[in-house]
Amino acid sequence: MSTLRIATVAAPFDRDLEADLARIERLIGEARAAGARLLALPEAALGGYVADLGGSAAKPPAFRVDGPEIARLARLAGDLVVTAGYCEDAVGGPYNAAVCVTGDGVLGTYRKVHQPLREDATYRAGDGFATFDTPVGRIGMQICYDKAFPEAARTLALDGARIIVSMSAWPVSATDPHPDPAQDRWTRRFDLFDRARALENQVVWVASNQFGTFGSLRFAANAKIVDPGGEILAATGQHEAMAVADVDPEEGIEAHRAGMGNLRDRRPELYGALTRPTPGALRRVLQPVH
Repeated sequence: MSTLRIATVAAPFDRDLEADLARIERLIGEARAAGARLLALPEAALGGYVADLGGSAAKPPAFRVDGPEIARLARLAGDLVVTAGYCEDAVGGPYNAAVCVTGDGVLGTYRKVHQPLREDATYRAGDGFATFDTPVGRIGMQICYDKAFPEAARTLALDGARIIVSMSAWPVSATDPHPDPAQDRWTRRFDLFDRARALENQVVWVASNQFGTFGSLRFAANAKIVDPGGEILAATGQHEAMAVADVDPEEGIEAHRAGMGNLRDRRPELYGALTRPTPGALRRVLQPVH
């Protein structure tokens, strides 16, 4: 594949679905005008995220993956590949979900596996990771807190993902926020996870994020595109903006893997602890306080 131009955004999305779709239409137009072929929108771009992480906020609206809202998103995407987060209405749900579309329809879906704090009061957890083919290459999707778990990104890389899109509604610290959001400890963690996941898997990493405030949350923004060496190619900073960068998902990745091949040089026969459940005592310690 030749050079691919990717766009990702930090932008605000809330309960006003019509306003969300109007914003998405504008962003798709901007990405298309910039020559991008892939656009990553944030977690909960359709209908907004939860208003707090204490489990007491009103739930976001839920949509079926085969419903009119996702069909409308696909029509807006047209010739672009677009990823977006939404609340999925499905059996056993609702789920904090992501969808990848073009004008031809749905290319791939994902349900968030890892749930922080009291997110489980709003959503059910997903149960797996999978990659899928698109006109811009093989893609895997994650949502927000998933990026804190290296096993999740590694699973996608081993399944052939050349591009991993990580959609977030990642906030700054609620308990001890820094006056400068760029220096906030949660912002620094967000950035560190993005760079580490790209580098350790030698993939193109595309991170989108919400911007602004919603309920008690203030989002960290800083959407970015990271190359397979962990270098940030473009980022929005703590602003509502679009970041655009050119990558080569085939030759670029192979160039990085030719020397220090992180996937090639694995020793999975020694990683048995990764497949064992968390011990019960530790699991109880790690559970959030309700």
